[in-house]
Amino acid sequence: MDDAKRILVLMAEAGSGHRSAAEAIAAALRELYGAQCLVEIVNPLDDARTPGFLRDSQTAYDQIVQRMPELYKLGYDLSDAPLPTAVIESGLTVALFDVMRDLVRSRRPDAIVTVYPDYLAPLGAVFTLAGQHVPLITVVTDLVTVHRMWFNDSSDLCLVATQDAYDLAVGSGLAADKVKITGIPVNPKLSSDARTPAAIRVALGWRPDLTTILAVGGTRVLHLVETLHTLDQAGLPLQTVVVSGGDDGVYRQLCDTDWHTPTHVYDLTEDMPSLLRAADGIICKAGGLIVSEALACGLPILLISVIEGQETGNAEYIIAGGASELAGSPAEALEIMRRWLDNDGELLAERARHARRLGRPRAAYDVAEQVWAAAVRGPYPSPDGKNLPRLTSLLNLFHLPH
Repeated sequence: MDDAKRILVLMAEAGSGHRSAAEAIAAALRELYGAQCLVEIVNPLDDARTPGFLRDSQTAYDQIVQRMPELYKLGYDLSDAPLPTAVIESGLTVALFDVMRDLVRSRRPDAIVTVYPDYLAPLGAVFTLAGQHVPLITVVTDLVTVHRMWFNDSSDLCLVATQDAYDLAVGSGLAADKVKITGIPVNPKLSSDARTPAAIRVALGWRPDLTTILAVGGTRVLHLVETLHTLDQAGLPLQTVVVSGGDDGVYRQLCDTDWHTPTHVYDLTEDMPSLLRAADGIICKAGGLIVSEALACGLPILLISVIEGQETGNAEYIIAGGASELAGSPAEALEIMRRWLDNDGELLAERARHARRLGRPRAAYDVAEQVWAAAVRGPYPSPDGKNLPRLTSLLNLFHLPH
């Protein structure tokens, strides 16, 4: 359709959560508005003109978090202040200006959604210098601990997951009417699949009669294999489903294990919604997306890994909300699982009730409605020219055409 609204969704591969959120938003937009909208997901960091250190940061992120978590936390905390943030944003504006300007010119979007904060300052510069502002919606992908770079005034709307994040956004200087609580967008299939968990298990070839625990791994999930081995040796009345998350080493270890309890091992899967809907609980790290997906399905969450700084708030939020517990070792994970299963799963059921209370299974639809309203409004004259001299001087300093 020639009059279809063009919506650009920007993401990065710094962890799988950003892509998952982008895909959830795109799926909800297509389901709600069909041919009325043209949705494109783009990763600007993959552009050949993006400096190598930014392109490489997507893979370096996993390595730093896994090998030097204390260093990552220190960098996260030190940069989460007004002056360091301003310096970082100036650097990102210089590094990504050409890429962002050409994206806006070539795609001519009616609205832009970003699920990654590094694009906000460069987009703001593009809008200011062009004299035209494309409606920009920021979707924050952490529940509570949110870096101030997410709260850039270039956004028309900043969509957050919780009241804590809302208060942080407003406290960081965003106007209250620019911030809305929607939850983190999760795959729409998590709320639209009407099958029972037992029916899904049968379709997947699992036993329908056993309490089923889904374990989700990845390169940043520590102690997953050791935890699963400990649970398996304990002889608990469980069925375990494991997704290694593309970690080849973990996948090989899992496949080579002689399991004592029914266990189903996946490397990557295109049908994560079915796996989540079929489970009774989940073992995972405290990432914003996997936690939001688990809550959307009402799954008790056994945390075995938390990235200090970025994910601390996520963990504290779901633990305080009664939906989760944190295991500091495989032995602690076993003790928690025993307690959850005691008395015919009484505590497991209680944790599930709290998870359902915290969950927002329709968040992607709520985000899509906000994005659609912005796209219908479309681009408008840039209201802010006060930063024009500073931006011009910055780009001239680095000999960037504008």
